[in-house]
Amino acid sequence: MSATAEEDVSPAYAREVGSRLRNIRRQQGLSLQAVEDHSGREFKASVLGAYERGERIISVLRLQRLAALYGVPVDQLLPRTPGSSPAASIDLDGARAGGPSDQAPVTIDLARLEALQAPERELIRRYVGMIQIQRGDYNGRVITIRNEDVRSLARVFERDEHDMRRRLDELGIRL
Repeated sequence: MSATAEEDVSPAYAREVGSRLRNIRRQQGLSLQAVEDHSGREFKASVLGAYERGERIISVLRLQRLAALYGVPVDQLLPRTPGSSPAASIDLDGARAGGPSDQAPVTIDLARLEALQAPERELIRRYVGMIQIQRGDYNGRVITIRNEDVRSLARVFERDEHDMRRRLDELGIRL
């Protein structure tokens, strides 16, 4: 068995992995040089660029470390399997179409959520984290949740939807 791991990975798959790596990095507003700096030079900008172009194959261990650096689950750095719905297909525009304020989506400031010192913090953080995973949305600054997400969150806290929106405002995490 002289086949190397690199020979087992198709060029198309390597490009798909690279595309996922680039998308997550860009969502977080990071340059290749910023990733190199944040990683203590573990990930050189030139090598990371080669991964993103599909010219080099990233090892599983390095992929895990990069996922930790980006603060995302490892599977979010891998291409979607056939039949799964990519995050880009999620349409929020329909949810934004007019209506009273209780029907509008809610935008959560993720930095304020992390800094929050309230009993609700952990549950809201976990719920929002699940939404990020579903959407593949890791920009790290804000996330918009739909009406049904607000209703579900309200049920968790045994509130009605209007009261949940008001509580998010009180907590200072709703934009």
